Amino acid sequence: MEPVDVALAVFGVGALLAGILPRVLERRPLSMPIAFLGLGMLVFLLPVGLPVPDPLRFNSLATHLTEIGVIVALMGAGLKIDRPLSWRRWSSTWRLLAIAMPLCIAAVTLLGWWWAGLVPATALLLGAALAPTDPVLASDVQVGEPTDVEDSEDEVRFALTSEAGLNDGLAFPFVYAAIAIASTGLAPAGWFAEWFGVDVLYKLAVGVGGGLLVGWLLGKLFFRAPSQLRLARHAEGFLALAATFLAYGLVEVIGGYGFLAVFVAARAIRSAERTHEFHAVLHDFAEQTERLLTVMLLLLFGGALVGGLLAPLTWPAAAVGLALIFVVRPLAGWLSLRGAPGRPAEHWVISLFGIRGVGSFYYLAYATTKADFPQAELVWATLGLVVLVSVVMHGIAATPVMQLLDRAGERTAEAAEPGDPRTPAPAAATG
Repeated sequence: MEPVDVALAVFGVGALLAGILPRVLERRPLSMPIAFLGLGMLVFLLPVGLPVPDPLRFNSLATHLTEIGVIVALMGAGLKIDRPLSWRRWSSTWRLLAIAMPLCIAAVTLLGWWWAGLVPATALLLGAALAPTDPVLASDVQVGEPTDVEDSEDEVRFALTSEAGLNDGLAFPFVYAAIAIASTGLAPAGWFAEWFGVDVLYKLAVGVGGGLLVGWLLGKLFFRAPSQLRLARHAEGFLALAATFLAYGLVEVIGGYGFLAVFVAARAIRSAERTHEFHAVLHDFAEQTERLLTVMLLLLFGGALVGGLLAPLTWPAAAVGLALIFVVRPLAGWLSLRGAPGRPAEHWVISLFGIRGVGSFYYLAYATTKADFPQAELVWATLGLVVLVSVVMHGIAATPVMQLLDRAGERTAEAAEPGDPRTPAPAAATG
């Protein structure tokens, strides 16, 4: 029995289940990621000769597989958001990025150093790798396919989708700070100036600018070119991959953040012709590709778990990971959303559903190919625990919580209709 043949058969079963399970599990307290994680654990426990998918041993492969998974998910996330980009209408997103994410990084870094005993560079890497919420595993709490209605999305799904779309790129400067400290030492004189000038200012600017330019040019080609070249007429979904790899590759070649460029390019394509049905075609193809990649990554993650990924875990490190899920992210998210649009219940749901996943694996795999981090095995084990708990907990809770929230929103909307007997009368004027 050849391991390659077994792997192909397993992936075929996984791909088939990827088409079946979303319909079977719909409106049930069980997510597709949980099912595939369990399948991966089962397959790699069987004596079929499959090698253990150890991310430390196959570091480069882990980096590129997770990289592709993230960028395809970012394209899908950018295409499916209906709400036009603006400072006021995206206020929840800006708060989560500017307040919640740095607070989470700082808290995990401090806990990793003080509580888990990690050296400063490794503690910062743990905080940075766990910073981004995941666009790959969070489909149950994200917006649906593109529509013609700009305000069709509730605040919870919009905030979680847009946050996941942007923080995968915005966490990169913190990863580079960890790499710089691991390479040159903790003293800021050895790394801060270059880090701030290149890794923060230059790469962020190139990521945003390059994404806008690629998206604008593709928008022209899709919707404004002469009729024989107007690609939107042909409804070919694979062009979503062309846009993804073009934005990512070009921006990475000139030294920018490709993750950021992909999401920005998707938003620029969407804004080129906001209500065109071609957006749904692009999104559907990106989503199907993302689902296949998710199947593969979850099967491998399940195999890594049963292969000993969590073996180096210590109780203090486990406590740091659990603190992020149950204390740090909920509190940081709630504080950042004070005064933001939405009801208090919606703010709490946004804060609680900061799902960690494939993006975190990418950052850790990438960083460990660029510098030598002490205690890397412990960081991988901690991250594996966080993703495992996040997949299971959020996968079970997502459907019932979103159903309750939707019903509450419907009751609120009904009560607010003019003439509804439950609508409170206007207060009398005073003074």
